[in-house]
Amino acid sequence: MKHWLFKSEPGAFSYADLEASPNRTTGWDSIRNYQARNMMRDEMSVGDPVLFYHSQTGKPAVVGVAEVASTPYPDPTQFDPDSRYFDAKATLEAPRWFQVDIRALRPLERPVTLAELRNVDELAGMYLLRRGNRLSIQPVTEREFRYVLSLAAG
Repeated sequence: MKHWLFKSEPGAFSYADLEASPNRTTGWDSIRNYQARNMMRDEMSVGDPVLFYHSQTGKPAVVGVAEVASTPYPDPTQFDPDSRYFDAKATLEAPRWFQVDIRALRPLERPVTLAELRNVDELAGMYLLRRGNRLSIQPVTEREFRYVLSLAAG
């Protein structure tokens, strides 16, 4: 089992939106970074825990817990010529982009802000805190995952 952090801009898709989705589940589509795609396609498994992170907001923060709810499958937006994520090189026989479904489990007791995470020595190596990190999907160690949850619990 691996652990993950998924970033989303709350104005585009928030944790509340995930909770309001049918069965509290949605496809995590439109990822167009090869490293993130490879992690989704090759490393994620059903049941993997996910920290849901709100980015591009006044106070970026981890706000909820979710889980990977499907095996990877081709992202349908790559085949839709009306989608901004259309990829003319992708075919049904050879898809280039993949997604997984994620399911909301619970909101955190309180958001754990990026500023707070930066002030915790035990999280200094966390992928999210590395300079130049722009990936919307990132691995998180089990220890980091548990530590973030402990911060949210108070």
